[in-house]
Amino acid sequence: MAVWTRADKNGQLDLLLRDRWIRVAAELTRETLTLTAEAEATGQGGNHWDYNNSSAGLRNGMSNGNDPGTSPGNPGRGTSSGQDQLQNQNHGVRGRSSSPGRGASSRGQFDGNYGLNSPGKYANNGTNSEFGSPGSSYGSPGSSFGSRQGDLPVSVDGTSEAVRKVRVVKQESGGLGISIKGGRENRMPILISKIFPGLAADQSRALRVGDAILSVNGNDLREATHDLAVQALKKAGKEVTLEVKYIREVSPLFKKPSLVADLPWDGARPQSPSYSGSEDSGSPKHSSSSSKDRKVISLKMCFISRNLTMPDLENRLLELHSPDGQHTVVLRCKDGPSANSWFTAIHTNIAALLPQTLAHINAYLGASSSASTHPHLKHIGWLAEQVQLEGGRQQYKPVVMALTEKDILLFESVPWSRESWSMPLLTHPLLATRLVHSGNARGSPAQGADLVFATRTGTGRGIESHIFRVETHWDLSSWTRALVQGGHAAAEIIKEVSIGCTLNRQDVRLTLHYEKGFTVTREPVEPTGGAVLYRYPYEKLKMSADDGIRNLYLDFGGPEGEMVFDLHSGPKPVVFVLHSFLSAKLTRMGLLT
Repeated sequence: MAVWTRADKNGQLDLLLRDRWIRVAAELTRETLTLTAEAEATGQGGNHWDYNNSSAGLRNGMSNGNDPGTSPGNPGRGTSSGQDQLQNQNHGVRGRSSSPGRGASSRGQFDGNYGLNSPGKYANNGTNSEFGSPGSSYGSPGSSFGSRQGDLPVSVDGTSEAVRKVRVVKQESGGLGISIKGGRENRMPILISKIFPGLAADQSRALRVGDAILSVNGNDLREATHDLAVQALKKAGKEVTLEVKYIREVSPLFKKPSLVADLPWDGARPQSPSYSGSEDSGSPKHSSSSSKDRKVISLKMCFISRNLTMPDLENRLLELHSPDGQHTVVLRCKDGPSANSWFTAIHTNIAALLPQTLAHINAYLGASSSASTHPHLKHIGWLAEQVQLEGGRQQYKPVVMALTEKDILLFESVPWSRESWSMPLLTHPLLATRLVHSGNARGSPAQGADLVFATRTGTGRGIESHIFRVETHWDLSSWTRALVQGGHAAAEIIKEVSIGCTLNRQDVRLTLHYEKGFTVTREPVEPTGGAVLYRYPYEKLKMSADDGIRNLYLDFGGPEGEMVFDLHSGPKPVVFVLHSFLSAKLTRMGLLT
């Protein structure tokens, strides 16, 4: 039994999320791979990184795109958010939000005139500026999110609290310690989107995320644009009196979407993690580890591959396929050696979990019972089968291969239940299957060449060939050994195969026995006996051949000469069983290794 040295590993990787790369912290343990999105990345001017920029419906694994945090043609800008891009697309029409029919409000009519009171339907729009974030003196007048038109404006009526006046004394360094978003152009009030721990606003204990700033030192901000609000806060002086009103309905706008946590896996979408503070009427709660955007992936029967479904010219990508065969997570490493290291570590841990899968499947197959007639699973794992496309093109498709005592089975996904086990893509007898190639795809050990093995199975329709790609030399050795030893074990278990046929216009039965060799009996057997027409051991066989259609030719050097058996069907299954019996006997005698 193999003794596995499992790998623990952690570091930063890029996750292909729909159509863009997201920087994640990856932690590999014995049984799981945990991906945690970086909630915030601070760039120039204290801007925030918003990773919610993806087109709905696009799957994980689209293209090998740009690095996280860069936008084509805009180097050094930090991560480009969806709002940034929309600002570029709609440049020149941003100022039209106050035109009639577009949700504009009249001066002095802040309460109730920012639009419909529709909880849960507000667009996540508005710029986001910081005032006194850590590492900055007072904040940046710029914003990290481009202004854009929202679907619905935000109301400050309905579920909200009374207007409050809050006095905040700025610290010598650090400023107010808040971030704001919104503004008239976004059909939103000026909202506090973040409060930095330990700074002035936080120490006041009177402000909370979701507060709308109605005025600063008496200056009305009810209809202020984002830039006007920024300037008012900058000029407010050391002591700042804020008139604020908490708006419960808009608090979800300031929560990061759980895109990584909601990655589909095993056909089920996990529930989004709960966010603290969104429904709490008391003091605001800041983010904790429980609200991180995180996905924990169980490694049991996952398929780790490289350059399978996505081109990888830089040799930096990893593909992790789910056990149900429906989902793929694509990860990008910083360079080729790092990708090799991560691949080896993940592959090792997946392989070490294989005994658990074998035990689970054998338990439901009933193999633990000595009287059981159910198959006993010997080996299982993911492979990539070569399939032919139109125009002579080829590609590889992930499949699960399972080896029992007698059969080879292929599945689209891991057969976790008895029902799924009963519906394989195909089943081939081990006795009628031969391993015909194991090594590099084109016979040359070129660097980066695919590692493959090929099988041929004798069927009533002729020979059926399959080519399977593996990911490592260990995989190749494991499958080669499992197929060869499995075929020899099947010969010893089954021992005998017989088929009705015609010899010299007489109905006979040809029997191949693992120990006794060939027996030809009259069909049907006469009650008086004397049914055996010929009996020869394997060592007497001088020649065997077939016409590929229905005839099998055997010559034992006897007086009857060459015998022609009409099998009434394709002869290949019998030919392959014959070769399997001979190979098993020679191996048992030590003549083959």
